[in-house]
Amino acid sequence: MQALTADQYARLRQLAEAWRHRHLKAAKRAPRFNPRLGVDALCFQPHSLEDGRRGLLGALVTPVSLSLALALDEPAAPRPAAAQLTLALPSGRYPFMLESLGETDWWWRCELLDDLSDVGSLQEGSRLAQQLMERVMTPEPPSP
Repeated sequence: MQALTADQYARLRQLAEAWRHRHLKAAKRAPRFNPRLGVDALCFQPHSLEDGRRGLLGALVTPVSLSLALALDEPAAPRPAAAQLTLALPSGRYPFMLESLGETDWWWRCELLDDLSDVGSLQEGSRLAQQLMERVMTPEPPSP
């Protein structure tokens, strides 16, 4: 796995903070809100899109869900016209939806778990994100 640059980590922190600013108030009203979790962009790695653009793919842990998230590795990239993106990853194809995080911030997100109410700590959330990325980035075994 390739290490991210300081600028890439800063961008991911900015996007996670933008999610928190835009969505946390509504998340707190959700019945499955987990106050033990924060908003964290974890296990991100460089990922090339089919059209040649470079992105950062990883896990987004929030107090209400665990998602795959993909941000373009260009902070000033214009918001795409298409609201959907399907990524072919080693374990299969994943449908992402464009998520606005403010006037200029956005990313694509694919929610995989919508109930993290039983996750007991930030550390458990981090381990869950690591397991998610390991499974997503491991090819499916061939069918017999």
